[in-house]
Amino acid sequence: TIPDSMWITLLNLSGECPLGHYSVVGKVLIGVIGLFATAIFGVPIGLLGAGFEEMVEEAIEDTPDEERTALPHASVTGLGATERACYEFVNGIGSKAARWFEIFIYLLIGVTVTIGIVQTVEGHETWLSSVESLAVVVFTAEYAIRLVGAGADPEFASSNGFVSRVRFFLSFYSVIDLLAIVPYYLAVALPGSWVDDHDGYFRMLRLMRLLKLDKHVPSISLIDDVARLKRNVLMVAGYAAGTLWILFNAAMYVVESDDNSQEIDPLPLYGCVDNCTMAVRFKTFFSSFPLTGIHLTGDFPLIEYGWPGRFVLFFMVIAAVGVVSIPSGVIASGFAEIVQSKSGVQTSSSKAAGDDWYDIRWKELEGVEPPPSRFGPRVDALQFKAKEYLDGTQVDGVVVRTKASAVGRLLFVSLIVANVLAVILESIPEIDYIVGNERGNAFDAFEAWSVFFFSLDYALRLFSAQKSRDALYSPWVYSQTFFGIVDLLSILPWYIEAVLASSGKLSGDEARVFRVFRIFRILQLEDFVVAFSRLDNVYRASKGVLKATGLMALIIWIGSSALFFIFESDNPNFRECDGSVPLIGEGGSLGCYDFESTAACNAVYPGMCSQTVFTNMPSTLFYVAVFLGGEWGVVDFTWRGKIVCIFLCVAGIALYSIPVGTLFDSFGAVIGLVEEEDEEEDDEEK
Repeated sequence: TIPDSMWITLLNLSGECPLGHYSVVGKVLIGVIGLFATAIFGVPIGLLGAGFEEMVEEAIEDTPDEERTALPHASVTGLGATERACYEFVNGIGSKAARWFEIFIYLLIGVTVTIGIVQTVEGHETWLSSVESLAVVVFTAEYAIRLVGAGADPEFASSNGFVSRVRFFLSFYSVIDLLAIVPYYLAVALPGSWVDDHDGYFRMLRLMRLLKLDKHVPSISLIDDVARLKRNVLMVAGYAAGTLWILFNAAMYVVESDDNSQEIDPLPLYGCVDNCTMAVRFKTFFSSFPLTGIHLTGDFPLIEYGWPGRFVLFFMVIAAVGVVSIPSGVIASGFAEIVQSKSGVQTSSSKAAGDDWYDIRWKELEGVEPPPSRFGPRVDALQFKAKEYLDGTQVDGVVVRTKASAVGRLLFVSLIVANVLAVILESIPEIDYIVGNERGNAFDAFEAWSVFFFSLDYALRLFSAQKSRDALYSPWVYSQTFFGIVDLLSILPWYIEAVLASSGKLSGDEARVFRVFRIFRILQLEDFVVAFSRLDNVYRASKGVLKATGLMALIIWIGSSALFFIFESDNPNFRECDGSVPLIGEGGSLGCYDFESTAACNAVYPGMCSQTVFTNMPSTLFYVAVFLGGEWGVVDFTWRGKIVCIFLCVAGIALYSIPVGTLFDSFGAVIGLVEEEDEEEDDEEK
């Protein structure tokens, strides 16, 4: 019906596409909505949120970051040589051995976190367990050294060495260390005890070692600074967002707690096995709270609502989503501001954003003539001609091309576009069947000719690089630039595929992979429209902030994944059983949903019970990455999982997105600088 279509279209316009099985015409319309209409539809929502934020900031000025006065530590003079040596060694101070030990600890943290993740996969429970055992010994030794050297650490220093060690023992990082290593010794000392019974929980504690990295790259520990910096805005915006959340949650509870119009999958954890409806999800005010929070983030994994629920959600999309997102945005901007101020990120007047050795050297070569070829003037002339054919000649700041160069450039662009289209068309079975999917078909012939021309272009660019300022007059430098790497990648897979095919070591699947590699030829258009080649400048311009924000995003991702895995790995809402297994037991026998865990279900019904999601840490990492991207593929959590869900809705998604936002900001800054430089050059010419 038209009302049903309006409901789904509203979600499409808000940036959601919960349905995907459209006709070709429907897919085209959805594409148009995604490319254009969504942005236009979002303007009033964005204006509402921006206007509210502007009013709040005008009414209440941000509280500046409070200056911290250092606590008066006791003098650290008179320390023993052993204490000072231990402190310097574990903190990478004073010697190469100390620095290498610190790097080794960082690497070992990464290795043990990876082992802890892989060991949650069925059949890999003991994978590299000997490495984990060795790591525990190393971390124990590190902890002991830190304990001995605590008296030399200004953070714990005291005139009494015992007091210094007590301070260290009670510190945050000490607790993290103990939580990561003590369970291992308990399991060894008490085999078959409750420690073994809860091995999965203790295994997840190893992931807390990631927090140790925060001491060296501050990230999570800066959140309190953000709270102080933005506390007044957060109080007002948080109050408004919280009020709207509660009001809309109450409205959704009222209209959906009795909504039996739409049938949904069984939710045994919520007490429903057959003929379940939306009323099960919204049966209490508190059970509906995380679902309303998910909708307020702009995501709609659930769409099976009656018209009263759709009516409430309409106003939620229009009026509330922009306002509720403000606290998350304030947290994100405050964090980026704190990190930039503490890392001293700034751009000098003599150095543009993202400049490094290449940019500096390129500017130094302005007005410098290219070096002569070692093979004589004839080769020099050929190099100049090749350079002129490929890039034209600069005349008063304008690129002038010969007819041959202009025609060659047009044909090369056409060849790139044709190659991209060929990859797309070849992936369609019907077209591939018509052309003939045997080796040597029309696609293969076109590919061979394309590789010939791309190889010729690559060879000419290497040959003429000695006359190109963009290559710093060096073929070796050209081969390492964005364009050099892209040019090589456009031809190398074909040669590798040819060698493997001639040796008989190429299967159909492997050949398909090499064919898909051709799609990267679209990057050769960078020679005509600058975009991705600026990404290296973007990274250099933002790497200071990315270190802290990237570590924080990693900690949030892995930490939230560990919690979801612990809380949801045996959630019966995500359990499936063979058709011969009863859902609910009768006459003393247990059914699929009666067991506390899937493992217990399989013990009675071998191989007939399985979890659909959160089966292991790699699976959970995938789902949580989707959640942190603002999409919720599953929502029927346990009450503990709902708490994690609410945290991600309130702050986790915003904090996780900061690294991407930083890259976008830097990308805009770098492109803006390029445009300003071009405008300055145009003004000088005038």
